[in-house]
Amino acid sequence: MWSLVRLACAAAVDRNLGRQAVVAALSGKRRIFGCLYWWYMKRIGLTGNIGSGKTTVCKVFEMLDIPVYDADKEARGFLYRADVVAKLRRLFGGDILDAEGKPDREALAGLVFQNPGELKKLNALIHPLVRQDYEAWAAKQTHAPYTIQESAILFESGQYKVFDKTILVMAPRQVRIERVCKRDGATARSVEDRMRNQADQQELQSLADLVIHNDGKLLVIPQILRIHHELGGEHFQ
Repeated sequence: MWSLVRLACAAAVDRNLGRQAVVAALSGKRRIFGCLYWWYMKRIGLTGNIGSGKTTVCKVFEMLDIPVYDADKEARGFLYRADVVAKLRRLFGGDILDAEGKPDREALAGLVFQNPGELKKLNALIHPLVRQDYEAWAAKQTHAPYTIQESAILFESGQYKVFDKTILVMAPRQVRIERVCKRDGATARSVEDRMRNQADQQELQSLADLVIHNDGKLLVIPQILRIHHELGGEHFQ
């Protein structure tokens, strides 16, 4: 018992949690294990190409009480921060701002997705902010054995290197096209145009640690439960 207490305290101090976290760790066996799990909490990155169903998969993980951080949603929010807007203007000019001086996401997307160099500049500006925000958010998720960051460009951006494990949600190309057409009311051609800006699914599979096949034939939930068990979810009660 006392070895657990000492280890919990050492973990708390090493992570700069301060005196309050140490006291919390000493307040009972459950809190001790909570402190230890925070110290060793796995960071999981999850991705998938358009129409793969990665957001649906994340919702299932959330039903298992696993915290999910939507990196793409948070990145969109950072675009409107005053200091970021100023940097966007310097990098890309005033044409990517609307009449109110706010980022015009459509204009910005049209610029960066046609120019890999410009996209690299945008990612270099936004990704460090997202990463810092994710780490601050993850530090508060002490009730969970692992957290998930959902990101559309996890591998393309190089973010995958900082995670303990990565999960790729896969689906056949035609299935993905049909899903997006139904979801967005888009044409098959417009969906295919968007797909051309994404990495090949087989290439992503070679980089991923874990794969979930969401092809409409294989049951998805058993695959998620298997990964949840592998990541220690069932042992954290």
